[in-house]
Amino acid sequence: MGRTAELELIDSLLGGHGRVGPGLLLRGDPGVGKTALLDAAAARATAVGMRVLRASGVEFEAEISFSALHQLLYPLHERTDRLAGHHRDALNQVFDLAPGPSPDPLVITAVLALLRTVAAERPLLLIVDDVPWIDRASATVLAFAARRIGADPIVFLAAARTGAGGFFDQVRLPEREISPLGEQPAATLLDTRHPDLAPAVRQRLLDEATGNPLALRELTAALTDRQRSGQDPLPEFLPLNRRLEVAFAAGMHALPAATRQVLLLAALEPDASLATIRSATQGSADVDDLAPAQRANLIRTDAHEGHLAFRHPLIRSAIVQTSLPSERRAAHQALAATLAGDPGRQAWHLAEAATGPDEKVARALEEAALPASRRGGASAAVTALVRAGELSPHPADRSRRLVEAAFIASRTGPMGRATRLLADAQQEQAAPAESIIDGITAVYLAHGEGDINAAYHLLARALDDSADTDQANSDWDTDALYALVLVCIYGDRPESWKLLGSALARLDPEGVTPLRLCYDTFTDPACAPSPVGERLARAFGALPADAAAWQLVPLAYAALWVDALSDYRHLVRRMIERERDGGAIAMVVSGLLLLGADSYQHGQWDEAENLAREGLDLAATHGYHLLHGQLCCLLAFIAASRGDVDLAVTLTDEVTTWAAPRGIVLTQEFAWYARTIASLARGDYEDAYAQAARITPPGTPPSSAPGRWVVMNLVAAAVHTGRIAEARAHVAAAQQAGIDRISSRRALITAAAAAGAAPDDEAGPLFEAALSVPEADRWPFEQARTQLAYGRWLRRTRDTTRARLHLRAALDTLNRLGARPWAVRAQNELRATGIATTARPDTRSATLTAQERQIATLAATGLTNKQIGQKLFLSHRTVGAHLHRIFPKLGITSRAALRDALETITPDENDQAPQPASPNEDQDDRRSRSATHR
Repeated sequence: MGRTAELELIDSLLGGHGRVGPGLLLRGDPGVGKTALLDAAAARATAVGMRVLRASGVEFEAEISFSALHQLLYPLHERTDRLAGHHRDALNQVFDLAPGPSPDPLVITAVLALLRTVAAERPLLLIVDDVPWIDRASATVLAFAARRIGADPIVFLAAARTGAGGFFDQVRLPEREISPLGEQPAATLLDTRHPDLAPAVRQRLLDEATGNPLALRELTAALTDRQRSGQDPLPEFLPLNRRLEVAFAAGMHALPAATRQVLLLAALEPDASLATIRSATQGSADVDDLAPAQRANLIRTDAHEGHLAFRHPLIRSAIVQTSLPSERRAAHQALAATLAGDPGRQAWHLAEAATGPDEKVARALEEAALPASRRGGASAAVTALVRAGELSPHPADRSRRLVEAAFIASRTGPMGRATRLLADAQQEQAAPAESIIDGITAVYLAHGEGDINAAYHLLARALDDSADTDQANSDWDTDALYALVLVCIYGDRPESWKLLGSALARLDPEGVTPLRLCYDTFTDPACAPSPVGERLARAFGALPADAAAWQLVPLAYAALWVDALSDYRHLVRRMIERERDGGAIAMVVSGLLLLGADSYQHGQWDEAENLAREGLDLAATHGYHLLHGQLCCLLAFIAASRGDVDLAVTLTDEVTTWAAPRGIVLTQEFAWYARTIASLARGDYEDAYAQAARITPPGTPPSSAPGRWVVMNLVAAAVHTGRIAEARAHVAAAQQAGIDRISSRRALITAAAAAGAAPDDEAGPLFEAALSVPEADRWPFEQARTQLAYGRWLRRTRDTTRARLHLRAALDTLNRLGARPWAVRAQNELRATGIATTARPDTRSATLTAQERQIATLAATGLTNKQIGQKLFLSHRTVGAHLHRIFPKLGITSRAALRDALETITPDENDQAPQPASPNEDQDDRRSRSATHR
């Protein structure tokens, strides 16, 4: 894989039968794939009728004269009868490994004669692997031959490790450096060999292997099933099986003791400077001690920067794995003494050096872990707290530290790890308080299982216990309240909001500002004690540069619900990047959801889709099912707005089936919101009205976030179905609730709804007022739909010139967004004013990767997932996961539709724009307007 250029070079060498030069030497690091290329050369040579002779140098034969030559030529030992007698006698010295002059010049000419005799019958390929390890006698003979076979149909191909010198180097064959695989071939190799790895595990292996094919194939061998699936964390140093240890520890045993000591220190503290390492040896180490490791091609040093770098990351693992436990403990102890200025690393080294319980070390680990969890190191903090628990002499301390680890693990994922840690804590003699158990269990039930009802009851009991024991303002209260905010947002029940309000009231307001803003934004953003936007700006401005994710995310939720998140996107993005690797994954998924929703509102639908799919992968990997459902709703919004009605319906059906029995009201309402848009897109206004009315009954002041979003859609559906009284009542309710005071987007939505529900003689000024809302152009979908409705009204009232102006603006925006059904309607309206228009082709493509296309094609023939997996060497679960991604890309919901969907894919246009569901908009308008007059 990824060796096209090298194989082409080998093919040219074989095609010229060596006449392009004396041969070729492949040089590269251990495990990089040199032998694989030699194998490929042998197979290709055999396929074109060449004879192949092979030998491989090995260390234990390096002192045996002619051992490599014996291996290479022995298949020809019966052909020596065609040679002259003196040549036969010389070759017998080789085949019998008899002692003699090393090498006898007669042996050299005899070997060359034999090779030329055999090559005269058919071309010959000589392959020698690991040439630095071939014995000197064989190297001399082969070097002589390699320099004299240019005129014969003989090809000489050899391989050697980078940095490994030897006598054969004097031949000076043309060399080809074999580099590590590129990013894509490396990923393909890993996915082909190990398709079921968890995404985080897969990325770690790709990072550690750095394109080395042997590592990509073998690194999983020493991992457990739970580690491969991501259920258990990977160790700091990946374990190496025997093959990898041999490859990456090569030459290490021959190094001086002082060199090995320095390498071990550098492996255990990879970011340390040479000065730090020297200090850890109490000044006994010197730069000269590194010279043997440099000559062995294990490290590179930068004297100017004062740093040491390993040639390959797995050399660190090999150094640690091949050292003795006593050596490792001594190295950790030395590094701890040196790193007094870095309490976190010092505590870790002390913990690794400990041989039994040690409260002082456990306390140091705990003190270092909690700040780290706020700086993107949540996973490392969990590991440190678990280790602190192991080192705790007293059961109460052990239990407490495991509980702290469980709290943090509930944010880092996978969800099951938190519950396992909590179970371990409960087994201690001093088990954690019932309220703490309830709190962590509630987080798991909410985030993982999505059981909002059970999570609420557990949190209510836990907060009551906390109030009774006077634990206010503790870390536990903060964690419990964050979980309660989650329950309130997604459950959206009066009793949960009431509980949150009372809990916040007894805490220091300064300590819970993000949670208080969340509360005010969700419950009544238009009538909060002071404008939410100003309070948000102050709260975001007061955040420290290293603010914990739990401090930022509630503020980001609040900002999204008042349409102000775009001002703070950079903070959310920074948090995501900080927490993505080893941090609070739950917050990363929430951040991706928030950014995706904000991108959708601002008309950046492609970006929104990419963010949602990235979040979906993380949510599925780490078991955050609650966020998974919400991300599916976001994808349904995008699909419905684009007119991909079938996809929107499929996503919302899946979401509501999961969310309804669990009482996840917010997710259900967002699913209904997506269904409302989908029904409007296809012109099914009756269903659109029914879906919108499920979120907020017509004429009722909207109280939920989706209810405040759906005002314009509900009114449009009501007008199109002749429910004018209901439409006007809902506009009045929205205005009474102050929806228009929340943001410019809500002002636009409310004003557009009022114009759409007004009588003809009053609609004009209301449309003008809607389009005059400050910053209306920040909300392109709502603005374009308002322009479309206004242009339709102007055309109907015979103001053709102004109608064209608004309809053209609407069409341009809707085409840019990819809102196909509305763009078709705008095009029809514009055509009705006398302007000929041409629809812009839909250039979005359902791009499938090569593997996805292969799987889809096989599935279209009727094969099961298991049968497909057998053909492609994949597991049936991996096939299923691919199909789960393929269906939405193709806009289908079943395997039966695969064949037709695949046939529609072209290089330029992969999915068909739906036809306008209501082909005669004039008739719809007349019907609704006549109802208005009645």
